Amino acid sequence: MTELLAVVTITLFAVISPGPDFAMVSRNSLMLSRRAGVLTAVGIGLGVLVHVSYTVLGVGLLIQHLLWLFNTIKLAGAAYLVYLGIKMLRARSAQVADTARLTPLSDLTALRTGFFTNALNPKTTIFILSLFMQVVQPTTSLTVQAGYGAFISLAHIAWFTMVALFFSSSSVRDRLLAVRHWIERAFGGLLVGFGLILAAASQSR
Repeated sequence: MTELLAVVTITLFAVISPGPDFAMVSRNSLMLSRRAGVLTAVGIGLGVLVHVSYTVLGVGLLIQHLLWLFNTIKLAGAAYLVYLGIKMLRARSAQVADTARLTPLSDLTALRTGFFTNALNPKTTIFILSLFMQVVQPTTSLTVQAGYGAFISLAHIAWFTMVALFFSSSSVRDRLLAVRHWIERAFGGLLVGFGLILAAASQSR
């Protein structure tokens, strides 16, 4: 019971902490649509399962002890975030000012965006590795560990779905879309910033 409570508590705090996932869901919900935001949230939850899977299978130990492999993952994640951020920063002012002219995301693209944003996020890698290596006992059955993984994934989906619903609500959108050009730039800048921080951290280790 103590282990379960620790997993639940740590997961909830980790999920609500700001990061690339939050920025991406907020942006897609506000600038595009509620559906795009929710599907991005689902993609994030699927991305979490990647981290859980390799940790439970033992690959997490490999990542933990091979610095070059972990840094490679961090650089890949940093490059992806910078790429997304630059796309937002390069959006033309007239296009951003008219949300109807923003390129809509297909359901698959929204899922894929959320998936890769999380699957390539070293923050989630560190969180999952720390949780399963330090909190979950080696004697815990694989079935229970899989249950923990499912909970962590569902917690991400639930939280970011709420974020999507909030930012796509008419009252919030009506107020914020008046400055949508600057919001798009802000989200782009945040993603580029997250990416550069990750890249710098990997080079310093």
